Amino acid sequence: MARRLQETSERSEVVLGIDVGGTGGRAALEPLAAPFGAERVLLGGPPVTIASGGSSALVVTRALVDEARAAVQASRPGSRIVAVAIGATGVASLVTNPAASLAALSSAADGAPVALAIDAVTAHLGALEGEPGAVVAVGTGTIALGTDLHEVWRRVGGWGHLYDDRGSGAWIGIEALKAAIQTHDGVTADASALLSAAESRFGPAPSWPAQLYTRDDRGSVLAGFAADVAGLAALGDPVAARIMASAGTLVAGTLAAALDPALPPRAAGVGGVFAAGGEFTAAFRAEFARLAPDASLVVARATPLDGAVRLARLLAAGEVPAGHPPFLWR
Repeated sequence: MARRLQETSERSEVVLGIDVGGTGGRAALEPLAAPFGAERVLLGGPPVTIASGGSSALVVTRALVDEARAAVQASRPGSRIVAVAIGATGVASLVTNPAASLAALSSAADGAPVALAIDAVTAHLGALEGEPGAVVAVGTGTIALGTDLHEVWRRVGGWGHLYDDRGSGAWIGIEALKAAIQTHDGVTADASALLSAAESRFGPAPSWPAQLYTRDDRGSVLAGFAADVAGLAALGDPVAARIMASAGTLVAGTLAAALDPALPPRAAGVGGVFAAGGEFTAAFRAEFARLAPDASLVVARATPLDGAVRLARLLAAGEVPAGHPPFLWR
């Protein structure tokens, strides 16, 4: 009887992992005593927006914490969240003093300890499950991190779509719109398929500046067009295929630059753009092999959301260090 009561007590302890990015917010609740990934409850939230006041990443995060707390109280009476871990895009560069948010997030989770990390950290924990190496995450943006999660922290990319995020969904969308505009203006004649796809998504070309320049979520809107580009590439459109191949080459360069001599030469890629396959994946693999011939390119084992849950489990076990800004705050 005592053993059953102990198991019930352990089962009432829940961890919360949150992944916040340009395409949306995601959260996962699971009992600490359950196997990793078991009995998981998933929640969703809006994408991050960026305006004059900075990133909405922590606003999206707070809403997901509140929703998770309500879900725990409704579905698991007597349960409590014992650790919260967040991986968020732009938190190091577009959020003023990220550490200042930790107390409020902890209070929203009934005092549970909180770990806040840049999205590359949770992507790394998902892809390599805590093993040292380099991981590139490619979604709306692109960021790579070479780390052992203790002493070595080597970041490459992640500076935003205006002048970085090489090979990302937003980058693909921008390059495709540039090609479409040139064909619209008569400078070229080879991107008619991209022009047609862009007009189907955004309307007539003259309306594009007003639609895109004024939006606080333009990165995610541009990344949404990347799916159309990938589709045209798969159908054999040469301009779309060239853009996707260039994206793969650029992502490989970002990942290779994140390899650190102090780490094992192990690397992985994760994120929605990898689902495009085709020219993107072929170019990525070929360029990475050329740039890092001694490195092993392994298949990512899990997602960034899985990485956030793993970080929450480590936090609950007292195995997360005090913090390592600008990568990780506790």
